[in-house]
Amino acid sequence: MPLHVVFYETNPEVVARIPEVFPAHRARVDEFHARGELLMVGTFADPIAEGSMAVFRSPEGAEEFVAGDPFVTEGIVGRWYRREWNEVLSGL
Repeated sequence: MPLHVVFYETNPEVVARIPEVFPAHRARVDEFHARGELLMVGTFADPIAEGSMAVFRSPEGAEEFVAGDPFVTEGIVGRWYRREWNEVLSGL
């Protein structure tokens, strides 16, 4: 069964707002993880330049997460996209 990876690209014009919006974003991460929908999430080495990614169990969960994520709704994320991923090692 494929997983669904969401990639976020940071909007460099609003970097200063990240600390303000992060607690609400983190609460959403925790909620979706507790539901078993969000499997992994994290930033790349330089999150401002390289962004971040999250791995979801379903496309619906990924789309629902993004639609209400404060990082998206508040403009911290300048662009996002989702890709289907055929993971082969973990047995999820």
